[in-house]
Formats: sequence, structure tokens, C-alpha cells
Amino acid sequence: MVLQVADLKQKYGPHEVLNIPSWAIDYGIYWIHGENGAGKSTLFRTLSGMLPFTGDVILNEQYNLKKQSVDYLLRLNLGEAEPLYPSFLTPTDLISFVSESKRGPAGQSEMLIEALGINYLKHPFGSCSSGMVKKVSLALSFLGNPSVIILDEPLITIDQEAKSALFELIKTYHAQGVTFVLSSHQTFQQEGLTVTGSYALKNKTLQALV
Repeated sequence: MVLQVADLKQKYGPHEVLNIPSWAIDYGIYWIHGENGAGKSTLFRTLSGMLPFTGDVILNEQYNLKKQSVDYLLRLNLGEAEPLYPSFLTPTDLISFVSESKRGPAGQSEMLIEALGINYLKHPFGSCSSGMVKKVSLALSFLGNPSVIILDEPLITIDQEAKSALFELIKTYHAQGVTFVLSSHQTFQQEGLTVTGSYALKNKTLQALV
């Protein structure tokens, strides 16, 4: 299995948000459905190591998020739905930092910058639109050598040209062995993506959809 979850529980104070006894996915492209407020973003932030939790999350059957966090985080990337970055930083600053942290191969940053049309590299984020910030977030999610890329609402605030580039990146990386976990209120099939499986996040847990 590429990604496995066991007894995952997530709380905000006394309020339980997630309670997933078990969930596992193998190589593929997976679509997570859920109403607003169901906990999708909380789930994705938990899987990406941004939030403390109880239970176990294991990648590639060998990297436990709690026990081998560095190895795990080098292999799992997250693109957030509504990313927020310090207003004084520029896309160049952030892409360079994340590329180095994720041990990105030579030329990868330049390829992603060109593919997504990030032609405002020196503009501080404080002067960027939400769509401009989102394209940088998407570029960051492809950096390094990930086994899993999670994209939370990747289609919001970006134009059609960026959407087309994003789907080409997903297809290319998936052909190279990367598993994707996607969340969106918009369909992916019309863009030529074949979804391996779909799950609904409901009543704090993940349920397979037929």
C-alpha cells in the first residue's frame, strides 16, 4: 500500500473532527468528496504532518509519520486550497526554499515555473492575487521526488490555461509512479483523468463510493 491510516483521530479541543479506524490506498488517483466543513482540509493537513494527531499514518509501508517524519515528509506533498504566505516573501524565495528542502532535482523548479506560467517571481506575495498565489502553491506541491501528492481544491482561483497545465503535470507525474489524492467540487473526468477510486468524508470517517 502507498498510504495507510490506522486509528486516526483528530480533535480541536474537545470537538472530534476525524475518527478513521482504517483506510489504505495503493498507486492511483483518488478523489475525496465532502461537504464544506466535513474535515477534508483537516485530513490533508494531518496527513502532511501539519497537525498533531493520534493513530498511525504510514507511507510506502515503511515510513511512519511519527517515527520517520523526515523520510515521510520528503515523499508526501500538499497543495492547500487557500494558501497563505508571508506578504514580504516572493515566489522565488519560497520555490527556492522548498526545492532545497525537498531535494528537488536540477531543472525541476524552472520546469514547473514555466508550465504554470509563474511570470511574477520577484513580486512579493502581498501584491499577488489569490490566483497567482495558488499557482505557486501548486508548483510547490510537485517539487522533489514525492510518492504522494495531495491537492486540496486545486482548481479554484486559477485560469483555464493553468488548469490545463496542472492536469498535464498530474498525468506526467502519475505515469512516473506518483499517487494523487484530490479534493474538488469540480469534476476531473472531463479533463481526461481516470480516477482510481472515490471516497466520501462523512461522519468523521472515509467511506468508499461505488
